[in-house]
Amino acid sequence: MVLSSPPAAALAGDEARALLKALADPLRLQVIEALGQGERCVCELTGELGLAQSKLSFHLKVLREAGLIDGRQQGRWMYYQLRPEAIRALQQWLGELASSCQTPAQPCC
Repeated sequence: MVLSSPPAAALAGDEARALLKALADPLRLQVIEALGQGERCVCELTGELGLAQSKLSFHLKVLREAGLIDGRQQGRWMYYQLRPEAIRALQQWLGELASSCQTPAQPCC
């Protein structure tokens, strides 16, 4: 599932789960943290993270398919960047979840 352009409404539960699943892997989280510093070339990421390009490519594919990053090709290299709107949408979803935790339960009987 790919998150489309800036979301007009909050994420649906299945969209949030897809984003969280993509972020659950420690290596993918390292990629996200590295991209938090701005757009990066695959060659930079492989060196910084100490990963083989094939392994990194797999993780970048998962993040891209989840809608967390975008890529562009320049010459023979791919450059990746975060999709801030996806991060904001997940942040909003988590905020709404946190707010609902504060709401007392209604009597059921």
